[in-house]
Amino acid sequence: MSEAAVNNHAGFIWSVADLLRGVYKQSEYGRVILPLTVLRRLDCVLEPTKDKVLEEMTNLPSSLQNREPVLQKVAGQPFVNMSRHTFRTLLGDPDNVAGNLRNYIAGFSESARDIVDKFNFDTQIDRLDEHNLLYLVVSKFADIDLNPDTVSDLDMGYLYEELIRKFSELSNETAGEHFTPREVIHLMVNLLFIDDDDLLTKPGVVKTLLDPACGTGGMLSVAEDHLRKLNPQARLRVFGQEVNAETYATCRADMLIKGQEAANIRFGNSFDNDQHSGERFDYLLANPPFGVEWKMVADTVKDEAAAQGFAGRFGAGLPRINDGSFLFLQHMISKMKSSAEGGARLAIVFNGSPLFTGGAGSGESEIRRWIIENDMLEAVVALPDQLFYNTGISTYFWVVTNRKTPRRRGKIQLLDAREIFTKTRKSLGQKRKELSVEQIDEIARLYGAFEEGPLVKIFPNEEFGFLRITVERPLQLRWEITDETLLAVESLKVVGKLDYPLRDALLDALRDRLGSSFATEKLAKAVMSEALDSAGIDKTATFLKAVTGAIGVRDPEAPVVTDRSGDPLPDPDLRDYENIPLPPISVAFEDDPSARIDTIEYRTVIEDYMETEVRPYVPDAWHDPTKTKIGYEIPLTRHFYVYEPPRPLAEINAEIKALEAEIQALLSEVSK
Repeated sequence: MSEAAVNNHAGFIWSVADLLRGVYKQSEYGRVILPLTVLRRLDCVLEPTKDKVLEEMTNLPSSLQNREPVLQKVAGQPFVNMSRHTFRTLLGDPDNVAGNLRNYIAGFSESARDIVDKFNFDTQIDRLDEHNLLYLVVSKFADIDLNPDTVSDLDMGYLYEELIRKFSELSNETAGEHFTPREVIHLMVNLLFIDDDDLLTKPGVVKTLLDPACGTGGMLSVAEDHLRKLNPQARLRVFGQEVNAETYATCRADMLIKGQEAANIRFGNSFDNDQHSGERFDYLLANPPFGVEWKMVADTVKDEAAAQGFAGRFGAGLPRINDGSFLFLQHMISKMKSSAEGGARLAIVFNGSPLFTGGAGSGESEIRRWIIENDMLEAVVALPDQLFYNTGISTYFWVVTNRKTPRRRGKIQLLDAREIFTKTRKSLGQKRKELSVEQIDEIARLYGAFEEGPLVKIFPNEEFGFLRITVERPLQLRWEITDETLLAVESLKVVGKLDYPLRDALLDALRDRLGSSFATEKLAKAVMSEALDSAGIDKTATFLKAVTGAIGVRDPEAPVVTDRSGDPLPDPDLRDYENIPLPPISVAFEDDPSARIDTIEYRTVIEDYMETEVRPYVPDAWHDPTKTKIGYEIPLTRHFYVYEPPRPLAEINAEIKALEAEIQALLSEVSK
């Protein structure tokens, strides 16, 4: 079937929407048309053997409980319909279409019936019947010839995907939740397979691909098409999981219609209900929801992380509760085939947050650290904004693999494609830009060439790591009793909890010593102890320390306060933090996924930094080695920043004078 014929069929099916107008909103058309398209296709597939199946049913003994396997063998399909109805016979009883249609749906095998149930089509039957539309809609579909002899599995897939695209574009407000623009998927798939052309053109090759947030299955379909073009004899077994019932049904129906293994598409939340547990894949793709919180599955995720560590899915760390992007990535990495099995590659769509959110030691930073130190991050590709339907923000591809080619090992490629786009003819939600075929090819060429240029930067892994050190300065105090320090004492929580007579007695005792100052904490504490005794207050160590601290005043000329060992105490108000670039490091590979760089190795680096960058300005500063952390972030936009000098002042002045002259001319016209 030609592309024109596919579009004609899609147009004919789409014409059913004319009947729905007024009763359904445009964004709701798919709730009727998609499940009925699935049912009509299944009806056409089973039509040649329908009579044989019904005849066989009459011959089967009544004691046989599980009839499906026998009847499926007669039908020659992995599903069967055991009702007496077809789409044609449904029209023979116009007054009872709703009941007969329900009976027809109930007659399907569980695999097919599950799809219709997830569409919640029973609700639509009631709605259509209530408005006297059910007979008209069913009769329209009965006129559509979707027999496999007329529409092949491949063409039926294209037809169904065209309908999905139409409905997703109509539902702009939610399209991005389950529909990724096709040109974006084409680019992802190109990058995913970019170094594997030789591998994928071998005769009879069989590969597996998983999308753990598969939506309507667009990524799975495009990946199949791509491999088919590379090698018609190759086979890509696709797997998916989806949490939204309707989009799950759409994806599974697409697989069933195309003759794929529909059972590989599973329903449920990938985080707390992993339907592919223990399975490993050659390729993985995903466009998970941006910035979605994972509070609903927090207990399950945290329990797994604590109990299993790196033996589970979330050993590297947990991100903030309001963004589960990195949970998806860790989940996908856990599904990659190991290097011993040939390795795997994955591509995922993120917003900008995973690049840099979270300071050193945070969950996000630790996840980035684990991925980069294990040499799994191959590249980050910056995409144009306004590329998706429900958001105008900038997005990024992360390509992660445990089988980098030799030239890429120990390195990360950054590709800036933010200005490579074509304006759409009309806005689709917030989508105002798209990628042409030529632009996709150009981005793929830049990626595959792996050469630095204006749009490509290549860095060693350690470029994105840094040591976060804590710089301390000594605490220098003098102690004095003044109106200000008395106010500080009165504001203490421990003082506020006292009865009013005790509080007033303490403040009166201190006012008697107004103007006193003390060179050491010991002297100050002795005076405060006397004041507490005279006020009749129970003199606990905690209370005494609090009131003594309240009369301390920072003074750069005062002596340094030390601990019992004579070491200077740090001043929290003067505490500062410095980020020191990591020196070259050795790469830790997946044979030791929990490998970490010991900060002791970097003492020399830190001391050199302190001597050259800190002590020339604050000679008494030191760093606290117990607080040193290693962090990772990917400041992609900074690496592509191009400085533009400001315009000359003379040019700006000339422009201002020209504007002033223009304003004066306009004013003179008004005053005439």
